Amino acid sequence: MEQPQQAFSPATKRERFAWCLYDFANSGYTTVILTAIFNAYFVGVVAAEKGEGGEGEGTLLWTVAMAIANALVLITAPIIGAIADYSGAKKRFLTISTIGCVLFTALLYFTGPGDVVLAMGLVIVATFMFASGENLIAAFLPEISTPETMGRLSGYGWALGYFGGLFTLALCLAYVTYAEAQGLDAAHYVPVTTLIVAILFGLAALPTLLWLRERTDSKKMTQSTAQIIDAGFVRLKTTLRDGGAYTDLFRFLIALTTYYAGIHIVIVLAAVYAQEVMGFKTQDTIMLIMVVNVTAAAGALFFGSLQDKIGSVRCIAITLLIWSAAIMCAYYATDTTLFWIAANLIGIALGGAQSAGRALVGKLTPLGRQGEFFGLWGLATKLSAIIGPLTYGGMVYWFAGDHRTALLSTLVFFIAGLMVLTTVNEKRGSKAAEMRC
Repeated sequence: MEQPQQAFSPATKRERFAWCLYDFANSGYTTVILTAIFNAYFVGVVAAEKGEGGEGEGTLLWTVAMAIANALVLITAPIIGAIADYSGAKKRFLTISTIGCVLFTALLYFTGPGDVVLAMGLVIVATFMFASGENLIAAFLPEISTPETMGRLSGYGWALGYFGGLFTLALCLAYVTYAEAQGLDAAHYVPVTTLIVAILFGLAALPTLLWLRERTDSKKMTQSTAQIIDAGFVRLKTTLRDGGAYTDLFRFLIALTTYYAGIHIVIVLAAVYAQEVMGFKTQDTIMLIMVVNVTAAAGALFFGSLQDKIGSVRCIAITLLIWSAAIMCAYYATDTTLFWIAANLIGIALGGAQSAGRALVGKLTPLGRQGEFFGLWGLATKLSAIIGPLTYGGMVYWFAGDHRTALLSTLVFFIAGLMVLTTVNEKRGSKAAEMRC
């Protein structure tokens, strides 16, 4: 039995902290660009003139941009992961994706009213780089922890990530408050928030890129680029052909794709819903997302610890029930009180679902093939990121701007995902991964 990755020394506390810190670094992008500020800015300012084509067209264009970015990740993630495993280049690819995301996020500064094509192009590339890095950093998890501590470490990472998003939002809120006091509008202050995100991402990611070690088979590094790429494709083809040996992993990936479609709707359209339905202003939305980040961090820590005791599948099932309750609260909310209740339920469920999902993939992954299998995880999450937001955006456009009706699609995704999840046997899947090392 080949065990290419088990001979390496265990990770140090500094290395595990560096791994967690990457979640802190990249969460500002998710929080500010995709969730709280830039998405609403794109719909309400950049693409506002597109409203002439019908209500909801700006929302549809944003979801199209997200779909394109995630389609690129969907196509490339498993191959990049397989190549990174075979060549021992996970850290190199992580560095490239980090620099790329920081650069294109900073370039969003130059977008303003009417710059639809420019904004879409930049956010597509930035999101592609962000998502690729997210897959690659996750692939280090099985190397720096044990199956018994994987859930807890994943939870620590997600929790630190939510605090990173909170910190970035706090800085953005401070600047937005200052800019509005000076009489400036969103077209002036939102672009500056993209620079804040880019700078913080770059600085906070430095410890990860410096301290996280690549556990590499040095012999593979002597092979040509063509040989490495060919080996990556062969390895992925073998995994897909032998899918029967990983029944529970592939069942979970189907469940993940389904319920994550609902999660992605909330992530990329929460601020749009708050703005268009609840009448939230930029400062209101920032405060909402800041509070949600706190509850999400609490959810990640709680479920991160709980899943090591009762299992990741059970934890995910609990979070999906919470998700469903939260969506119903948001659907019926006509005042801010019920909407805030829904938002905090979403925070708890979001932290738990993301932490448990990443840990479960780690448990179902054979050592030495982390990049490849987390590439499949990335494929599943990005497929859901296409299906979910496009479904929502299409429904908003079809129903002439009716966000409440579109929100019901989210509930369907969560219920369907829960049904598929009940077919996953965590213990059986973990044993299959151990046997295939």
